[in-house]
Amino acid sequence: MKLCIKCGKELADHARFCSGCGCAQEEQSTQYRHTAQPGGYQQPATQVVPPQPQRQYVPPRNQVSPNPFEGSDWDGSVFDTFINSLAASLIIVLTCGIATPWAICYMMKFVISHATIDGKRLIFTGTGGSLFGNWIKWFLLTVITCGIYGFWVYPRLYQWVVRNLHFAN
Repeated sequence: MKLCIKCGKELADHARFCSGCGCAQEEQSTQYRHTAQPGGYQQPATQVVPPQPQRQYVPPRNQVSPNPFEGSDWDGSVFDTFINSLAASLIIVLTCGIATPWAICYMMKFVISHATIDGKRLIFTGTGGSLFGNWIKWFLLTVITCGIYGFWVYPRLYQWVVRNLHFAN
Protein backbone atom coordinates (compact mmCIF):
# COMPACT_ATOMS: atom_id res chain seq x y z
CA MET A 1 0.00 0.00 0.00
CA LYS A 2 1.32 3.45 -0.88
CA LEU A 3 0.18 7.01 -0.23
CA CYS A 4 -0.49 9.86 -2.68
CA ILE A 5 2.45 12.25 -2.83
CA LYS A 6 0.09 15.27 -2.81
CA CYS A 7 -2.97 14.52 -0.68
CA GLY A 8 -1.87 11.45 1.30
CA LYS A 9 -4.76 9.22 0.21
CA GLU A 10 -4.08 5.49 0.35
CA LEU A 11 -3.54 4.02 -3.12
CA ALA A 12 -2.90 0.59 -4.57
CA ASP A 13 0.81 -0.21 -5.03
CA HIS A 14 0.52 -0.18 -8.84
CA ALA A 15 -1.58 3.07 -9.12
CA ARG A 16 -0.11 5.70 -11.46
CA PHE A 17 -2.68 8.45 -10.58
CA CYS A 18 -4.40 9.39 -7.32
CA SER A 19 -8.13 8.60 -7.34
CA GLY A 20 -8.80 11.54 -4.98
CA CYS A 21 -6.86 14.50 -6.44
CA GLY A 22 -5.77 13.08 -9.82
CA CYS A 23 -2.08 13.78 -9.16
CA ALA A 24 0.39 11.66 -11.15
CA GLN A 25 2.34 9.36 -8.90
CA GLU A 26 6.11 9.24 -9.49
CA GLU A 27 8.30 6.26 -8.78
CA GLN A 28 9.89 6.98 -5.41
CA SER A 29 12.23 5.01 -3.25
CA THR A 30 10.51 6.38 -0.14
CA GLN A 31 6.90 6.74 0.94
CA TYR A 32 5.47 9.43 3.20
CA ARG A 33 2.71 9.16 5.74
CA HIS A 34 0.96 12.54 5.82
CA THR A 35 -0.79 14.17 8.71
CA ALA A 36 -3.44 16.84 8.23
CA GLN A 37 -2.38 20.34 9.26
CA PRO A 38 -4.65 23.34 9.93
CA GLY A 39 -5.32 25.40 6.79
CA GLY A 40 -5.18 22.43 4.41
CA TYR A 41 -1.36 22.28 4.41
CA GLN A 42 0.00 18.75 4.75
CA GLN A 43 3.48 17.96 5.90
CA PRO A 44 5.25 14.64 5.90
CA ALA A 45 5.36 13.36 9.48
CA THR A 46 7.51 10.27 9.13
CA GLN A 47 9.57 8.87 6.37
CA VAL A 48 9.41 5.13 5.72
CA VAL A 49 12.31 3.73 3.73
CA PRO A 50 11.66 0.30 2.29
CA PRO A 51 14.43 -2.21 2.97
CA GLN A 52 16.93 -2.61 0.16
CA PRO A 53 17.65 -6.18 -0.90
CA GLN A 54 21.07 -7.37 0.25
CA ARG A 55 23.45 -8.50 -2.46
CA GLN A 56 24.83 -11.91 -1.74
CA TYR A 57 28.45 -12.82 -2.33
CA VAL A 58 28.97 -14.84 -5.50
CA PRO A 59 32.39 -16.47 -5.79
CA PRO A 60 34.24 -15.89 -9.06
CA ARG A 61 33.72 -18.61 -11.63
CA ASN A 62 36.42 -20.66 -13.38
CA GLN A 63 39.03 -19.59 -10.84
CA VAL A 64 38.95 -22.64 -8.59
CA SER A 65 42.46 -24.02 -8.28
CA PRO A 66 42.81 -27.79 -8.51
CA ASN A 67 43.95 -29.69 -5.44
CA PRO A 68 47.75 -29.88 -5.70
CA PHE A 69 47.82 -33.02 -3.51
CA GLU A 70 45.11 -34.98 -5.32
CA GLY A 71 47.48 -37.84 -6.26
CA SER A 72 49.15 -37.91 -2.82
CA ASP A 73 48.48 -40.57 -0.21
CA TRP A 74 49.86 -42.44 2.78
CA ASP A 75 48.99 -46.14 2.80
CA GLY A 76 50.40 -47.30 6.16
CA SER A 77 48.23 -49.05 8.75
CA VAL A 78 47.62 -48.22 12.39
CA PHE A 79 49.07 -51.54 13.55
CA ASP A 80 52.28 -51.15 11.53
CA THR A 81 52.69 -47.58 12.78
CA PHE A 82 52.27 -48.70 16.39
CA ILE A 83 54.77 -51.57 16.06
CA ASN A 84 57.39 -49.40 14.34
CA SER A 85 56.95 -46.59 16.88
CA LEU A 86 57.35 -49.11 19.70
CA ALA A 87 60.51 -50.51 18.11
CA ALA A 88 62.01 -47.01 17.66
CA SER A 89 61.18 -46.14 21.27
CA LEU A 90 62.85 -49.34 22.51
CA ILE A 91 65.99 -48.52 20.50
CA ILE A 92 66.18 -45.11 22.17
CA VAL A 93 65.45 -46.38 25.71
CA LEU A 94 67.74 -49.43 25.60
CA THR A 95 70.71 -47.34 24.34
CA CYS A 96 70.05 -44.44 26.76
CA GLY A 97 69.44 -42.11 23.82
CA ILE A 98 72.74 -42.77 22.03
CA ALA A 99 71.02 -44.54 19.12
CA THR A 100 68.36 -41.82 18.68
CA PRO A 101 69.63 -40.92 15.15
CA TRP A 102 69.19 -44.57 14.09
CA ALA A 103 65.68 -44.69 15.62
CA ILE A 104 64.75 -41.49 13.75
CA CYS A 105 66.01 -42.96 10.47
CA TYR A 106 64.12 -46.21 11.17
CA MET A 107 60.85 -44.28 11.61
CA MET A 108 61.50 -42.02 8.62
CA LYS A 109 62.12 -45.04 6.37
CA PHE A 110 58.83 -46.57 7.53
CA VAL A 111 56.78 -43.39 7.12
CA ILE A 112 58.31 -42.32 3.79
CA SER A 113 58.12 -45.81 2.26
CA HIS A 114 54.31 -45.62 2.55
CA ALA A 115 54.00 -42.11 1.06
CA THR A 116 53.19 -41.17 -2.53
CA ILE A 117 53.13 -37.68 -4.05
CA ASP A 118 51.43 -37.19 -7.41
CA GLY A 119 51.28 -40.98 -7.67
CA LYS A 120 55.07 -41.36 -7.27
CA ARG A 121 56.49 -43.42 -4.38
CA LEU A 122 59.05 -41.74 -2.10
CA ILE A 123 62.16 -43.27 -0.57
CA PHE A 124 64.32 -42.12 2.35
CA THR A 125 68.08 -42.59 1.91
CA GLY A 126 69.35 -41.13 5.19
CA THR A 127 71.30 -43.28 7.66
CA GLY A 128 71.81 -43.06 11.39
CA GLY A 129 75.58 -42.73 10.87
CA SER A 130 75.16 -39.65 8.66
CA LEU A 131 72.78 -38.07 11.19
CA PHE A 132 74.90 -38.95 14.24
CA GLY A 133 77.50 -36.17 13.69
CA ASN A 134 74.79 -33.52 13.39
CA TRP A 135 72.96 -34.98 16.38
CA ILE A 136 76.05 -34.63 18.63
CA LYS A 137 76.66 -31.07 17.37
CA TRP A 138 73.03 -30.09 18.01
CA PHE A 139 73.09 -31.70 21.46
CA LEU A 140 76.26 -29.86 22.51
CA LEU A 141 74.96 -26.52 21.20
CA THR A 142 71.73 -27.04 23.13
CA VAL A 143 73.65 -27.78 26.37
CA ILE A 144 76.04 -24.83 25.90
CA THR A 145 73.19 -22.37 25.25
CA CYS A 146 71.13 -23.70 28.19
CA GLY A 147 68.49 -25.12 25.86
CA ILE A 148 68.04 -22.09 23.61
CA TYR A 149 69.49 -23.85 20.55
CA GLY A 150 66.85 -26.55 21.05
CA PHE A 151 64.42 -24.35 19.10
CA TRP A 152 66.64 -24.79 16.02
CA VAL A 153 67.05 -28.58 16.34
CA TYR A 154 63.71 -29.58 14.78
CA PRO A 155 64.02 -27.26 11.75
CA ARG A 156 67.58 -28.55 11.18
CA LEU A 157 66.38 -32.15 11.54
CA TYR A 158 63.56 -31.56 9.05
CA GLN A 159 66.00 -29.99 6.60
CA TRP A 160 68.23 -33.05 6.90
CA VAL A 161 65.26 -35.39 6.35
CA VAL A 162 64.08 -33.48 3.26
CA ARG A 163 67.59 -33.53 1.76
CA ASN A 164 67.44 -37.34 2.04
CA LEU A 165 64.05 -37.73 0.33
CA HIS A 166 63.87 -38.90 -3.27
CA PHE A 167 61.33 -40.26 -5.72
CA ALA A 168 61.65 -43.98 -6.37
CA ASN A 169 62.24 -44.70 -10.07
